[in-house]
Amino acid sequence: MSYSTVVRGKRRSVLTVLITAVVLSWSLGSGVAAEQTSRLQDEADIRKLTLCYAHGTDAIGRGDVAAGRAIYQPCFTKDATFSAAFPNGQEEKRTGSDAWADFVASVFQGAGYTSTQHLLGTISIEVQDKSATMSTYLHATHVLPNGSMDIANGTYEDTVVKTEEGWRIQSRKLTLITFLNLAPTAPHPRSEE
Repeated sequence: MSYSTVVRGKRRSVLTVLITAVVLSWSLGSGVAAEQTSRLQDEADIRKLTLCYAHGTDAIGRGDVAAGRAIYQPCFTKDATFSAAFPNGQEEKRTGSDAWADFVASVFQGAGYTSTQHLLGTISIEVQDKSATMSTYLHATHVLPNGSMDIANGTYEDTVVKTEEGWRIQSRKLTLITFLNLAPTAPHPRSEE
């Protein structure tokens, strides 16, 4: 066998090994990529649930309870449980998103709020097959007719399940850590340039 035949044979072997390695890594990698894409999509769908809740709550805060209920519907399972622990030690529990919407409306109306804004952040999600947990920090502003504001800070802890309709919150627990009333301030004069 000549030297050039041996070199060509080694080149073919190396080339075959390289092509096989590329094909295997591509096929194995695409499975990993598909799994990562699915996990990222699940996390995005779950994250939308907590945002959906904030939008529904703020609709109720504007006095539109029907809109709040409608916004809540696709966020929760039909038998979802809700609980809230307040800084003063009071706790409330409800079952079903309509019952929770009614409770939220009664609190907001009882306090006289004219509008609310629920800001959410530091959203942590752990997905395990068809269930997940989600933790979300809350900063909520509740405006009173005299211009003062009640500010609430806390954490939502959720159990989320994948249903035939998609991901839904099955249980939501709100733990408020602070509740502060800020008095209205006098308007600031604008400087003229």
